[in-house]
Amino acid sequence: MDNRFNEVFPSFDPFNKEFAPGHCLIDIFSNCFSFHTPNKQSNTNLKVYIQSLDNIALNSSSEPSVALVVSDASIKNHVAISIAHIHIYNKQVIKMIHQAVNVTSTEAELFTIRCGINQATNLQDVRKIVVIIDSIHSAKKIFDFSSHLFQVHMASISNKLRKFFSININNTIKFWECPSQCDWSLYKAVNRETKKFCPIPSLPWKLSWDFSKKIECDDLVNRWKMTFQASEDKGHNFLDLSDDDNNPLKPTYSKSGTWLKYFGHSNLLCMRASRAIVNHASIGKYCLRFFPQEEFKCPCSTYPIETRQHILHECKRYNKYWNLRRDTIDHFTLFLVYNSNAFLFGESIT
Repeated sequence: MDNRFNEVFPSFDPFNKEFAPGHCLIDIFSNCFSFHTPNKQSNTNLKVYIQSLDNIALNSSSEPSVALVVSDASIKNHVAISIAHIHIYNKQVIKMIHQAVNVTSTEAELFTIRCGINQATNLQDVRKIVVIIDSIHSAKKIFDFSSHLFQVHMASISNKLRKFFSININNTIKFWECPSQCDWSLYKAVNRETKKFCPIPSLPWKLSWDFSKKIECDDLVNRWKMTFQASEDKGHNFLDLSDDDNNPLKPTYSKSGTWLKYFGHSNLLCMRASRAIVNHASIGKYCLRFFPQEEFKCPCSTYPIETRQHILHECKRYNKYWNLRRDTIDHFTLFLVYNSNAFLFGESIT
């Protein structure tokens, strides 16, 4: 193990009483918190959602019992800037700015949420807290009581919210996601502040566990990409595909990986795609190599050898989907979807 793992600051807190079975927030105060996200596919619904954000801002400016926390975080040169603006009735905006070195974006976002909630729960007469963030998954970590890398932040936030909910059963906290396409003014103000800073790391510093893991994973992925492109391990027949921007696909383990996110939802489709990509399918070229006594000509009678290139780009038997860009992963997948017999073993084309 890398020595820098001996220099991380603590992230785990598994024996904290906040994680005791039956004692968690979700067990006792499940009705006191909620999450709200926009429908990003519909412009109409997005406009309604933005109007809801505007109503929340107006409500916080007219209701003494409402605290509006707008937070954001950004990372430059391994330095995270976390900023939270707390809007309270008849008071100036409370601004909180923090920086940390060698943390991940999720940690930075959780920390700024933590600071905003700490400030809001300490305000007198506040009964409702609304937190506006650009990514709801960070907020959901607060109520994830499994063992993970953000337990220290989670324990602190959980403790504060427990006291807040215990004061009055009607006390609530709501988390609203505000992605960039919302173009909402209060969030934009915080976002601009996080990006205008040019922080300089100061020595000495420690690494977070999650950041250390990220460094190791990034290093492994980079070596994997170099090996994948430079070596012959992937085979001479491997089908190199591109994304929609014409960039070659590179190996990755995130978001279901490089290829599986396109066809991993179907076992049959995944099987056919895998055969096509590695060129190990029941086609003429395969027969010519392993079973030379069998027929290897293409049944369409226009090509002496049935090859993958011919099937994807020329063969008239597979004409249910046609696009010249068969070298992109999207069009390659659509070709397989519409030509359901392509690259199957023991199947005839009808």
